[in-house]
Amino acid sequence: MPSNPFLTLFGRSPIGPMQQHIAKAHECAAQLTPFIDAVIAGDWVEAEKVQQHICVLEREADKLKKDVRVHLPKSLFLPVPRTDLLELLSVQDKVANRAKDIAGLMLGRQMQIPTPLQPAFKSFVKRSVDAAAQALRAMNELDELLETGFSGREVTLVERMIDELDAIEHDTDNLQIKLRAELFKLEKEWPPVDVMFLYQIIEWIGDVADRAQRVGNRLELLMAR
Repeated sequence: MPSNPFLTLFGRSPIGPMQQHIAKAHECAAQLTPFIDAVIAGDWVEAEKVQQHICVLEREADKLKKDVRVHLPKSLFLPVPRTDLLELLSVQDKVANRAKDIAGLMLGRQMQIPTPLQPAFKSFVKRSVDAAAQALRAMNELDELLETGFSGREVTLVERMIDELDAIEHDTDNLQIKLRAELFKLEKEWPPVDVMFLYQIIEWIGDVADRAQRVGNRLELLMAR
């Protein structure tokens, strides 16, 4: 952790807990990979185990979020605006929430993924999880950014990380477009309600990457101040 006196002068630093929070949010997203594998295999016992694990992780993320909010110093001597840190925390939390939404809906309806879509679906999930992982990498540099006063090589490093995050999110956009197009071709072969919920799940998986990208955007705003 950094030695910047402003981070410890008025209570403990919020940076460590915020990094723990994004790590937990990433864990939630990462569990979508084994969850989708279980769904494709039709193993609903395993799918439920993974879904329950996601719920546990999401609750742990909520606890960390509340802990940061309670202990975030109200001092004017914070190195960055308190509101900016709270907004960043809120964006991070949405990654975990969306992962929980996806698993909950798919398990509750025991949703099936059409066989022709399965390879593209798995690639789409993987790339969205990649976005959450990249957001975690970028956030893990926040303490160093504060230590260096948002200057020097550390800023360049984080900017590159954010650029990579943007590229990953762009990949997920393209994968989402292709997946929707493939689903459109199969619409007449599947019950309309099932198709409707598949479109919803595809949108939500895209949300995981989009919300991870927003973490990078908020971090970029911090560096610009």
